[in-house]
Amino acid sequence: MAVPVVEPERYSQQLNAKRDAITHRFAHLNPPSLEVFASPPSHFRQRCEFRLWHEDDDLFYAMFDVDPDDPSSKKIVRLDQYPVASERINELMPQLIEALRDDPVLRHRLFQVDFLTTLAGEALVSLIYHRTLDDAWEHKARELQARLNVMIIGRARKQRRVLERDHVWERLTLDDDREFVYQQVENSFTQPNAQVSRKMLTWARDVTRNSQRGDLVELYCGNGNFTVALAGNFRRVLATEISRTAVASAQINLDANHIDNAVVARMSAEEFAQALANEKTGRPQGRRASAMGLGEYVFTTVLVDPPRAGLDEHSCEQLRDYSRIVYISCNPATLLTNLEQLKDTHAITRFALFDQFPWTDHCECGVLLERRA
Repeated sequence: MAVPVVEPERYSQQLNAKRDAITHRFAHLNPPSLEVFASPPSHFRQRCEFRLWHEDDDLFYAMFDVDPDDPSSKKIVRLDQYPVASERINELMPQLIEALRDDPVLRHRLFQVDFLTTLAGEALVSLIYHRTLDDAWEHKARELQARLNVMIIGRARKQRRVLERDHVWERLTLDDDREFVYQQVENSFTQPNAQVSRKMLTWARDVTRNSQRGDLVELYCGNGNFTVALAGNFRRVLATEISRTAVASAQINLDANHIDNAVVARMSAEEFAQALANEKTGRPQGRRASAMGLGEYVFTTVLVDPPRAGLDEHSCEQLRDYSRIVYISCNPATLLTNLEQLKDTHAITRFALFDQFPWTDHCECGVLLERRA
């Protein structure tokens, strides 16, 4: 993967290229006009990971440029600043290096630094080592934490020292002036581009309005990013997620936003589909499925936000049961495959491009599908 080259004056050009590529790729499905949501051209990532490179007495952040013709060939790229990262990360980068360079306790066998920040400037820094962390390390790390006004976590093999807490609190104000707060946990997935995340949530709320008479099922809910924002549009919400950490964080986020009509169940999308099939046919269900009380729901809408692999054929087929499908995709190729499978029963009525990752070829898309008459 190449280190992105940020040229703000060319941002509209690269965004138009993505718009044209997505429009052309999906044209045969006759979608409506593509809604395009831009990113800030620089300082848009709230989290970043850097290798720490030791070169004699020098110490610097590094990334690797991979030769596309020879993936085994990597070139070390020194980074003193990183315009992709948030302004808070760029502020901390030289301060942290300066503090680490002449401190043998904090520097010894340190090989990676992770930053997690918020729009308001809250910052969590993870220092990752090839050695055991002792009390001498913690004493020095606490001094550093106070000096930089950050929270620090030390990680090593089978070891994790949390000096204050393992998360930040992000506040997102949407275009309809609703504000939501999210706990974002270190070393767990969160949307990296907070400004575009705001636009994604605003769009998802808009396409699911007037849904109070129905219920929403959400698959792959993560930390409840969409669950929190969409709960007010539905009578009830059932969200599913397989990661234990994400489920715990999603529940905290529901509580933090005073949402009482949503439930998060720890199960895979496949397990949920089987539980729903058992409910419809009257077959016995497992303990977890029975506790969900599926018979009390009237699911009219499903939201899926799958990994890059998209939905397998069987899972995609089960989406046909819903009047409306909200599909959030980080991979246009697998999105296209899934949409082609659904095109005979559902029509695309809203289509969006979210530029989560400027200066890369990646595109994030949002699609609303509604059952054909």
